[in-house]
Amino acid sequence: MNRAVISEFAGTALLVFFGVGAAAVGAPVIGPTGVALVFGLVLVGLAYTLGPVSGAHLNPAVTLGMLLARRIGPRTAAAYAVAQLAGGVVGAAVLYALAHTIPGFVTHGTFGSNGWGVRSEMGISGAGAFLTETVLTLLLVLVVLGVTRRTAAPGVGGAAAGLTLAAVVFVGFPLTGTGVNPARSLGPALFAGGPALSQVWLFLLAPLVGGALAAGIDRLLHPVAVVALRSAEPLRGTTLRVPAA
Repeated sequence: MNRAVISEFAGTALLVFFGVGAAAVGAPVIGPTGVALVFGLVLVGLAYTLGPVSGAHLNPAVTLGMLLARRIGPRTAAAYAVAQLAGGVVGAAVLYALAHTIPGFVTHGTFGSNGWGVRSEMGISGAGAFLTETVLTLLLVLVVLGVTRRTAAPGVGGAAAGLTLAAVVFVGFPLTGTGVNPARSLGPALFAGGPALSQVWLFLLAPLVGGALAAGIDRLLHPVAVVALRSAEPLRGTTLRVPAA
């Protein structure tokens, strides 16, 4: 469990550092497509590197989905979520320190954080932002739950999760900046302050709603009777299950 928690902490910190770094520093050069590819490709690499240790959730919404789908237990889920949120803050802190070595770079109120209204490129409303984050997270978590089942093709979980995250970021970037991960949203908001911090609640809550809905859909599509729980390796689909009666 200690190794798994450290894995979730370090992996989330790296995902936030590189992904938010691309959004905060690199977006003017690489554009939304580049930001989406950075998020997705980093997740692919981390999934195959850390998947054998913790399952590489790297997202409290994914962990909630795994919990509600009965792939992991409550204690594991709680430990993972704390590690992920802490990792997101640390990753953002390192990025914040790096950003302040760039002459003239402004972090206050921006810093790759998420938002709606005047902080959205498209001016989306709060209700629209909530719906966007919920639906995009639902897709991401549903894909992760699907590709980590025992019946899924071996070795494709990391690639499928990463490509889905890239697609989700590409769609959501002009609308909300694409959170779909409370750990990704919390860290940058803490350092951006101002409006970013006042709006972060939506990007903590909506992804959890999306993760819960994804778990419900997964249970409807694949009804199972759980006969054993394992605390890790969801990206390898090793939870023991039998078909429901």
